[in-house]
Amino acid sequence: MDEIRITGLRARAVNVPLPYPLKTASGTIVTSPLVLIDLLTDANVTGHAYVFTYSPIALKPVQRLVDELEAVVKGLPLAPFEIDRAMNARFRLLGHTGLMRIATAGIDMAAWDAQAKAHRLPLVELLGGRARPIPAYDSHGMDDVELGTKRAQEAVEAGFAAIKTKVGYETLERDLQVVRAIRQVTGDSVQLMVDFNQALSVPEGKRRGRALEAEGVAWIEEPTAQHDYAGHASIRAALKVPVQIGENWFGPEDMQKAIDSHACDLCMPDVMKIGGVTGWLKASALAEQHGLPMSSHIFQEFSAHLLAVTPTAHWLERMDLAGPILEPLLRFEDGKAHIGDEPGAGICWREDAISRFLV
Repeated sequence: MDEIRITGLRARAVNVPLPYPLKTASGTIVTSPLVLIDLLTDANVTGHAYVFTYSPIALKPVQRLVDELEAVVKGLPLAPFEIDRAMNARFRLLGHTGLMRIATAGIDMAAWDAQAKAHRLPLVELLGGRARPIPAYDSHGMDDVELGTKRAQEAVEAGFAAIKTKVGYETLERDLQVVRAIRQVTGDSVQLMVDFNQALSVPEGKRRGRALEAEGVAWIEEPTAQHDYAGHASIRAALKVPVQIGENWFGPEDMQKAIDSHACDLCMPDVMKIGGVTGWLKASALAEQHGLPMSSHIFQEFSAHLLAVTPTAHWLERMDLAGPILEPLLRFEDGKAHIGDEPGAGICWREDAISRFLV
């Protein structure tokens, strides 16, 4: 195959409706603000990816960054590891983190998608693996009792063997009430994870953690500030239930700091924040080296392919942030994600929907 080169980038900002507001103890997300990235090549192959900016305020800045980065990648070979090396070198003085890391990770993801399409392979096969069903948990918000039990019942009926609910209500008693209500619906055969979204002090994390430990939860996620690795290590030492963190690691270097601090029993990198597919592969090697079960955070389309080649793969988070603007190529059945045989990562735009949600 002749060397393929990048000929351009296109970025579009959309604000997509969510089926339920995503309530957390640290704030509520009412829509899904996404920047859609198309990476063009001279092989008549286009790579697709999207990034999630959490707040509509960040939509235009990230779109502008991707637009500006076209001048950096245009003319480069379609070689994701080389592109990653170039980005890390170019932005070392600025700091390759924050919105810049999000923009470059989106380009990395689109480059891998294009590479897989050029070879007419699903991404998982390009990475040396094979498609297989990936165990998934249904990820819910801070839904309180009525909505929480309704969504839990729907998840059980859909065959999910695990559910995550967000907690961190005003009182521990309310946390326990919600968890117990959901447990009544799911029974003991379904694993129940809880996520505090960084809402607690370290002492309160220990207090609530001990109480939830007695309820048989499968993990406690981000009980305190995400950057406080010493705090997470202290909470972890006080509990028997596994502590889960990782969605806010910007690059494998953050993951290494958390590992060195003994901050977690489990890890769940976000493919966007960790540095795209290239960053995920580096993180996967760290997880294998240290024996950390590795789950995904959102981005279910790319994450299904990546978990299939992750030695310590644990759970895929099922949270459909881009559903209204994507063709449903990733299928969920019996609580597992099933990768199709389409070339690439399974990102196919619904252009009619995109036109409705453009910002």
